[in-house]
Amino acid sequence: MSQDSVTDHRHAAPPRAVETFPERFRGAAGFYTSGRPAYPQRLARRVATLVGGLEQGRVLDLGTGPGFLAIDFAPLAGAVIGVDPEPAMLAAAERNAAAAAAGRRIRFLPGTGETLDPGLAPLRLVTIGRAFHWMDRPRTLAVLDRLVAPRGAVALFGTAYPDVPENAWVPAFQAVLDRYDDADPARTHLRTARNHDAELLASTFGHLERVAVLERRRTPLARLVDRAFSFGKVWGDQPDRLPPTLAEEVRAALAPHAVEGSITEVVEGRATIAWRPGEID
Repeated sequence: MSQDSVTDHRHAAPPRAVETFPERFRGAAGFYTSGRPAYPQRLARRVATLVGGLEQGRVLDLGTGPGFLAIDFAPLAGAVIGVDPEPAMLAAAERNAAAAAAGRRIRFLPGTGETLDPGLAPLRLVTIGRAFHWMDRPRTLAVLDRLVAPRGAVALFGTAYPDVPENAWVPAFQAVLDRYDDADPARTHLRTARNHDAELLASTFGHLERVAVLERRRTPLARLVDRAFSFGKVWGDQPDRLPPTLAEEVRAALAPHAVEGSITEVVEGRATIAWRPGEID
């Protein structure tokens, strides 16, 4: 495997069939670590148990972003590789892994799902967290089919906010983000893309199972402001220009829900695990 890239140009894919907005998160990357909710750590352990064999296996975290999943799986796997096309995200992931004392167990490399080096095989598990919708999904799954070992899996991770009293703040927060929809260059892509389940069911990874973990947290308003900045749509088509009024908008919207500068939230971490149907017990 190449020491500085997961792209093998001898096997490089032709131009992408869909627009994937590769520079969308150049400005937002700095806000991911402090803003986006981490996954409940129990979720990674549940997935590791269901997939099995990770102790001696290799995990690829594709679209690793700030490295949340790579760090969660580092103590559970024989090796972890985090891949992302955005240099700012990879820099954040390196810092986060070092802070978590997981740096020696994870290797972060630039790349995309469509151009992964065949030398990455065999992979026991490929994790994708809140990033699959930015990939050319059919092409990525076709590449992963060649890299994932027999009885290995692909797992899509995400977070949601259950309809519980602690999450009464969510509509107000979402309303602030929605004000930026019209300036979002990815608006049409996000509204017309086929859902992830349909993409997985149409691939060789057509057997799907789900697991979820709910976790109550106390979150400072400052982190919710950073969470708003972490969404690419608020940057419009200017990924290097900080949205000037967003922080004030978020604080005003969440003020009725805050106690001593923080809110309570219930975060649902969820994973959809996809296997090849013929390899299921």
